[in-house]
Amino acid sequence: MTDATSARLEFTATCPRGLEGLLAAELRDLGASALHEQPASVHFAGPLELAYRCCLWSRLANRILLRLSQVRIGDAEDLYRAVAALPWEEHISPAAKLWLQFSGTNREIRNSQFGAQKAKDAIVDRLRRQSGARPVVERQHPDLTVALRLHRDKLDIAIDLSGESLHKRGYRTHIGAAPLKENLAAALLLRAGWPQIAAQGGALLDPMCGSGTILIEGAMMAADYAPGLLRDGFGFERWLNHQSDIWLKLREEALQRRRAGLERGGPGGESALPEIRGYDADAKVLFAAEANIARAGLERQVRVSCRPVSAFKVPSHREIKPGLVLSNPPYGERLGEQEALRETYAELGRQLKTEFAGWKVGIFTGNPELGFATGLRSHKQYQLYNGSIPSQLLLFDVRERGGDSAAEREPVLSAEVQMVVNRLKKNLRTTGKWAAKNAIDCYRLYDADLPEYAAAVDLYRSTEGALYAHVQEYRAPASVPEDKARSRLRDLVRAVQVALEIPQRHISIKERRRQSHKGGDQYGRRDVDGQAFWVREYGAQLEVNLWAYLDTGLFLDHRPVRQYLRERARGRKLLNLFCYTATATVQAALGGCEQSTSVDMSKTYQSWSARNFRRNNLDPYRHQLVEADCLQWLESAQQNRRGHYDLIFLDPPSFSNSAKMRGVLDIQRDHGRLIRQCMALLAPGGTLVFSNNLRSFTMDEDIKAAFAVEKLPLLDRDFQRNPKIHNVWKVQA
Repeated sequence: MTDATSARLEFTATCPRGLEGLLAAELRDLGASALHEQPASVHFAGPLELAYRCCLWSRLANRILLRLSQVRIGDAEDLYRAVAALPWEEHISPAAKLWLQFSGTNREIRNSQFGAQKAKDAIVDRLRRQSGARPVVERQHPDLTVALRLHRDKLDIAIDLSGESLHKRGYRTHIGAAPLKENLAAALLLRAGWPQIAAQGGALLDPMCGSGTILIEGAMMAADYAPGLLRDGFGFERWLNHQSDIWLKLREEALQRRRAGLERGGPGGESALPEIRGYDADAKVLFAAEANIARAGLERQVRVSCRPVSAFKVPSHREIKPGLVLSNPPYGERLGEQEALRETYAELGRQLKTEFAGWKVGIFTGNPELGFATGLRSHKQYQLYNGSIPSQLLLFDVRERGGDSAAEREPVLSAEVQMVVNRLKKNLRTTGKWAAKNAIDCYRLYDADLPEYAAAVDLYRSTEGALYAHVQEYRAPASVPEDKARSRLRDLVRAVQVALEIPQRHISIKERRRQSHKGGDQYGRRDVDGQAFWVREYGAQLEVNLWAYLDTGLFLDHRPVRQYLRERARGRKLLNLFCYTATATVQAALGGCEQSTSVDMSKTYQSWSARNFRRNNLDPYRHQLVEADCLQWLESAQQNRRGHYDLIFLDPPSFSNSAKMRGVLDIQRDHGRLIRQCMALLAPGGTLVFSNNLRSFTMDEDIKAAFAVEKLPLLDRDFQRNPKIHNVWKVQA
């Protein structure tokens, strides 16, 4: 291995799902560069000192992995050769203890335990050949942990520098019945703005504190207390390339910062930190909290006492600045029945309204409906996971008494609007649960489920965790007066705001208008100044804008089509025609596409595509954007690109007579010619994926006779009410 002290190395930080953006920001603050987010992980680069600093200071990461190699493998022998090729004698002594963590499978390696065994054999055999001795394979306190991840045919080989997961700080020896992991508690505090509140002297209170994790993490943040200082050790300390001088220097710096943060005394000897207090009705769980607080050395800074929610008030022993109330109450799946808990949440809401005017509030729950039972209106929601449970952090501002605006007061709803609210909430429980389980942040929630409220409602969750709704009105029958249709649309929008607990500014409305003349825009648009934001899809980050254009930049019904292309893109050359914002190209590139060409004649969409490419670190030399009329480009490509592409995605509009085009495109009339031109550009064994949204479309019989044509059922659960929204065909020679 090259000199690890100054070399620029590649690392991966893993984390719970939903924390990727926060973790990337934290790593950047710690000095990381070349950051790239993936589901439940962030890749970054820097010297070895940076990895040590991240192990010591990261409040959000689970593990810090040093990447040794990334190779493409097919079968078990490829795996063995790839692992055996690395110089393990530089990392572990033959007399040491070794452990391997293997995740993932592919077509040939279908069992992770088998993969781990094969990798272990490769390491042990190499060391035996080098020295005549071999390490012991043992899970407890290994000297080196090797982490291998196989995704399809790509194998990442890394050394786990962390040892035990970094969320295990070392202070929590006693836990309650429903423990909150330390790094998730830190994420809740960051999302709720605790560092800024603490810097201004605001207090931190938890009315249902359990074993005290939120309070301890909050105190450590406020005191500049490195979360790794109490751990028994890290994985890198027994690694042969460990640089102890760097590590000892970093640890001493952290100790000095902790002393500076904790030893400052306030008047009368009390802690100089903001007031940090917790309460719980269960005296037994408070014994665990007190033990954890003492082990963290925070007895002066954090206090807990036995008190029911009904007695939750601002401490009165000294003047307390308004700050943050943050709690992780039980939510039914863990403790007790939901109906019994509903009154607990309602009581908490009453106390907050009565006693905590001017305070910020955060409630973390796996049952958002219980969060609504507080009677407060959240201004922001973040989707996170508590273990495997999809959960939400709901943020509230408690207004001064009598100062609630009409928007913050509970609305009085008509029976009709309440009916729509109930349907939206039902869909949130069903479709929303499916989306959360599959890590889908943007999906269709409602599709004219109630015929008299004829519109589609799509949900978009930004990478920052904010929730937005995109409402698209369908054409009302001629028998429905326009004023009645508009009234129903207003009712639907109001129902969306109530059911989703989002502000009006987060709702985009595309309203159809009956036209008295030909031409013009049949859709009215509101709030056209709304800003673009980023969303996640299968690890990609994609820009959407719900206000400025008729479409948002991301066709949600094509989600499984993009996934289909991504799964077949590895090592292939892709052509994406009528590429729009090139979201399919981004997915293919992240799936291992070797080269791509994305063609669209819109300068706006090409600029949009370029932003998507930059956000996902796509190499512009390998992934080319072409601003051109696709019909003309296809004609010219017949001369110099025949047999060039392995995978083509053809997704034209149903009809187009744009002034930029040479002619008029009618997809029912012209699809045969387009398909034949695309097939000429395919390499042997290649695949054309042809899509369109013409509901009356029928495939040309001559095309069926000339090629192998198969209709693909690529439609996710959220669009099954509307099965004709698009047609997707696979065409092969």
